[in-house]
This record gives sequence, C-alpha cells and structure tokens, in this order.
Amino acid sequence: MAIDVDELLARRKLKRRLAFWRVAALVLVVGLALAVFGGKGKGVLPHIARVNIDGVIMDEKEREELLGEIAKNDSVKAVIVRINSPGGTVVGSEVIYKGLRKIAEEKPVVAVIDAMGASGGYIAALGADRIYARDNALTGSIGVIFQVPEFSKLMDNIGVSVNEVKTSPLKGGPSPFEPMSDEMRKSIEFMLDDAFDWFKALVQERRNYTPEQLAAVADGRVYSGRQAIGNGLIDELGGEDEAIKWLETEKKVTKKLPVVDADKQEEFPFMAKAMAMVFGDTRLVDRLSLDGVLTLWHP
Repeated sequence: MAIDVDELLARRKLKRRLAFWRVAALVLVVGLALAVFGGKGKGVLPHIARVNIDGVIMDEKEREELLGEIAKNDSVKAVIVRINSPGGTVVGSEVIYKGLRKIAEEKPVVAVIDAMGASGGYIAALGADRIYARDNALTGSIGVIFQVPEFSKLMDNIGVSVNEVKTSPLKGGPSPFEPMSDEMRKSIEFMLDDAFDWFKALVQERRNYTPEQLAAVADGRVYSGRQAIGNGLIDELGGEDEAIKWLETEKKVTKKLPVVDADKQEEFPFMAKAMAMVFGDTRLVDRLSLDGVLTLWHP
C-alpha cells in the first residue's frame, strides 16, 4: 500500500500540536491549583478560609500557629469556623478563642455549629463575630469539670497497696490510690471556680448578657439550636450557606470567593479528595486521653 508522505507529516504535526496543548492545559490547571490551594491549603489568591474544629479539643501548637498565619494572610478575606466538638481542655479552647479574636481584628469571622458546639466547642464559637447553628445542633454546656478515677476499694479487695512519700498533703493529688480528702476537694473546687468564672465572663461579654441572663444559661445544660436562638447563645439558625450570605450582606465579602480549608495538611487538597474516593478515608480517630481542667460535654 502506498504511503502518502504529506498526509503522514500532517498527522505527525497534528499529534505534536495536540501534545503541546495537552501539556499546556495541564500546566495551567496545576498553576491555578497552586495559586488557589498552594501553601498547604492556605491559598495565595483571595479566598474565604474555613477552619474546622472537630472532635475533642486539645492544646495543639499547630492550630495556634495556623490561626496566627491566617491573621497575617492578606489573601484571606474572611474566616468560617465549622465546629463539631463536645469541647476538651480549657487551655486548648482558650487558644482557639484568642486566635479567632486576633483574626477578627482584621477580617470578619463567622462560626457554624454543625452537630455539636458544646463547652469548649462553644468557647471556640464565641471567638467569632456571629454564630450560626443547625436547628438540632447541641450547644451550651457552660461549665468546667475535673475527673479522676479512684481504685482504693478495689486495691483493698485484691491486697495491693502503694507506698508514697510526699512533701505536703496536696502534692500529687488527687490520687487514684486513695479517697479524695476534704482539703483536696476544696483545692480543686477553688481551681474550677476560677476557670468557671473565666468562662462565664467570656459568655457575658461576647453575648451581652445581664447577670440574670447569664445565670439562666450557665448551669451546665446543653441546648438545641432552636433553644439557643431563644436564649441568645447563638445569633441565627443555619449553616455555611447562611454564613456566606451574612458575610456578603453585612461585611461586603463577595460570595464568589472560593472557600478553602485552611487546616488541611495536603499540598493539593483536591488530589487528597480524589485519593479518598478511591482508597477510602484513612484519617485516625481523635485522641481521647485528656489531662487537666476540662470544659467538655458528654452524656
């Protein structure tokens, strides 16, 4: 069969053109992805940053640094804080609150409580300029708690004892190896009262409560979103769509800006999502070992 040289050359030329434009398109897509999602998901083009507060709140240095970076990032025009947390350590919740207030000095911050934003999760929400919650979300649980197990009766039954030498009665206490003394209980109550006063003062300041209104909600109970809108714990019922609408209406932040997860660690979040679809979600469960004074809700 005869080969048409001109046709063959034309085909090769067409293939080269197609290859060129495919590579160019790939470079363009990658370039846009790096521009929007570069810097471990923080973004370099104008965007709304989404900060996710999920699970038990710990004192995490990485989160503190992230909030500081967001505050200094001129590309971030607003922040949405999505909360699904029963709380955690008082210190960890305080770090989030202060980090969000620092951001709010320069750009609007709005919180969205999904399934739960109780105790320390509610402290995080207080760091926002406005709080939204789902109708049936759980929020509130204003209070602090300190728990320690005690095994002294079990130890007596199995004939085990602990030898201990300490410099003062309150050193190293409370201990799981002996009943809590009245003096130890009073010292813990003194510490808890201080943390509780801080929590209540925060709620009163951020929600503009009178002392009577504060007393009505600060008894440790949780509220649904519908109840929380009635007693002033939140501003409005809704989710992220409503939060974005508020940002546009009240803070003049256009809804056309992309919303980027600021706390994702992957270099390319869109690739991570694709990998998760193929291989499944491999995230580890939250750590549940907690030390110190807690602001945590759990039935």
